[in-house]
Amino acid sequence: MTAAKQNYDFQKLVVITGIFLFIVKLVAWYITHSVAILTDALESTVNVASGFIGLYSLYVSAKPRDRRHPYGHGKVEFVSAAVEGTLISAAGVLIIFEAAKNLGNPHPVAKLDYGIILISITAMINFLVGAVAIRKGRKNNSLALVASGKHLQSDTYSTIGILVGLILLFLTGLAWLDSAVALVFALLIIYTGYRIVRDSLSGIMDEADEELLKKLVGLLQANMDENWIDLHNARIIKYGSTLHLDCHLTIPWYFNVHESHAEIDKLNYLVNNHFGESIEMFVHTDGCLDYSCEICDRRECPVRKAAFKRSIAWSVMNISENHKHKYVDDKDDVEGEDGFDLSELKRKML
Repeated sequence: MTAAKQNYDFQKLVVITGIFLFIVKLVAWYITHSVAILTDALESTVNVASGFIGLYSLYVSAKPRDRRHPYGHGKVEFVSAAVEGTLISAAGVLIIFEAAKNLGNPHPVAKLDYGIILISITAMINFLVGAVAIRKGRKNNSLALVASGKHLQSDTYSTIGILVGLILLFLTGLAWLDSAVALVFALLIIYTGYRIVRDSLSGIMDEADEELLKKLVGLLQANMDENWIDLHNARIIKYGSTLHLDCHLTIPWYFNVHESHAEIDKLNYLVNNHFGESIEMFVHTDGCLDYSCEICDRRECPVRKAAFKRSIAWSVMNISENHKHKYVDDKDDVEGEDGFDLSELKRKML
């Protein structure tokens, strides 16, 4: 089963869970007449709506690439997450409005013990399903599934706040606590929505994933082949559950087409074996130049023009540069952060 199909199937469970919990919260509100529980139920309507949005986006993103969409349909997940994050923030604003209105004129509540039990059950189910959704979404690189999981967990946090208010209300009889605690957790909901929108916009704008690049650099540095003289112009673009990696690999200039392709295959195998099939690689090979000898430690080279001096440690900064690297031996030759050679800034664009 593909990662996209796994994401879609699990999102179905998220939608079913949202509908079930919404019904439970309506029952809890009906028997208690608590405005705090009503606001929690109102947020659950957003859960149900965003769940269907996420389900549709995963259905679309799972479609195979076609002539009009050569990179697939995965970008729709970013749009889905943006809508879902907006709905989460809107739910937080709605809760603030309802809680503030009830704070000045508290309504009497009844059968709090039953309400507390029902709401506690919804909180536990929400958190567990949300945690699994986030873990599966991160494993399969699905922002839509991660957004759904965070949405469920944000609903859990607001439910916890409401539970605290209900328990304190049950013990003290202070009706204003019903709304006061809900106000605090509404701010947390709004912040969660903002973060989801921020992440989705990063994906739409193809913002560089620094953490993923660091993991990639660490993997390549630890498994560097002697024929891989240099790596540069590396870029990662997300399309739903698929990551597209472009890079330029410098290899010995005298390798024929088959030998060059064998090096690409080795690089592909290394990355896919570590990150899974969710990464699609496009590798362009460059032939080494005379100055490459000083950073090349290939033991047997029939055309070496200069002695090896020092290999340049790959880093997020230097593998992203759009030019080949070379060794510079002068007074400014110092090591910077992340192993980046600051003297490389003096190189000319090739």
